[in-house]
Amino acid sequence: MGDMLVKLYDLPDHAALVAKLEAEGVAIRRALPPEKQIIADWVRANFFPHWACECERAIFNAPVSCFVAIEGQAVIGFACYDATCKGFFGPFGVAPAARKRRIGTALLWTSLRAMAAQGHAYAIIGWVSSEEYYVKACGAIPIPGSEPGIFRGMLKT
Repeated sequence: MGDMLVKLYDLPDHAALVAKLEAEGVAIRRALPPEKQIIADWVRANFFPHWACECERAIFNAPVSCFVAIEGQAVIGFACYDATCKGFFGPFGVAPAARKRRIGTALLWTSLRAMAAQGHAYAIIGWVSSEEYYVKACGAIPIPGSEPGIFRGMLKT
């Protein structure tokens, strides 16, 4: 699992996708600091403890660098950037029951656009599990020799 690089100055317009999801009752928005525990607990329960830690870190950034997908009163997805390293996108995930609705793509594009708005020209997508997804979703390219990258020697539970 290596890293990938994406140009932030050449992203597709995602307003129509976000509007479609909103019409279906799914809100894509920045997390609020008082929601940190709820979101981190959801990430821990649905994904990995390390991702919950990165999510908490992203919520403490200014501006908050964690976006959530909310349906009703339930978290159904999240995406972070500038969590472990500045200029890095990730982690992100969508609940299995909510997949195939392009919620992940909306979270990805919203996060990448936020990074661009903060002055980044490129983003690194760290420790990618599906290169094919990122190539298709945002034109990312693999970074040669980036495995295991910054996560080398990381403690595991």
